[in-house]
Amino acid sequence: MNTLITALIGESIATKQAMLNDPAFVAEIEATAAAWVRCFEAKGKILFCGNGGSAADAQHIAAELSGRFYLDRAPLFAEALHVNSSYLTAVANDYGYEAVYARMVQAAGRTGDILVAFSTSGNSPNILKAIEVAHQIGMQVVGFTGATGGKMADLCDHIFKVPSSNTPRIQEAHILIGHILCQITEKTIFA
Repeated sequence: MNTLITALIGESIATKQAMLNDPAFVAEIEATAAAWVRCFEAKGKILFCGNGGSAADAQHIAAELSGRFYLDRAPLFAEALHVNSSYLTAVANDYGYEAVYARMVQAAGRTGDILVAFSTSGNSPNILKAIEVAHQIGMQVVGFTGATGGKMADLCDHIFKVPSSNTPRIQEAHILIGHILCQITEKTIFA
């Protein structure tokens, strides 16, 4: 058992070390944080979407922005698009699951807002449809994926292709990146 535990911790460290050693990856975090700051300073909002564990990650990062991270400060307009279960199930039933995020992006998104889309494969049909609608509206899109980026690789204005094909390691890195973005955004706007 001990060998498995140390191997899993080692995999997580190796994934994050690869991110740390990639100057372009670090620069993408900086550029994305600047985009988030510009969005909020222009009174825009950031919408988040994902499926399964990625939905939990989307909700987690949205809460860090709309609630607080480190500072006692005014809330920022950030929302995970799956939190209304009545909406989600009605749209999935009436239009199909591929439409659940696209319709909410259409309803809530405005030019200048940002969509943050989580998909470890980069190929989730409902996420791809939401990205398409976001671009039609004039929103920027930030993608959180695994190593290949999948179909999202060519559709996002900013993308984090975590250097792993292992879903748990990818999701662990997504939370790290999300926390860094929250901290930089909060510090820049409020500190």
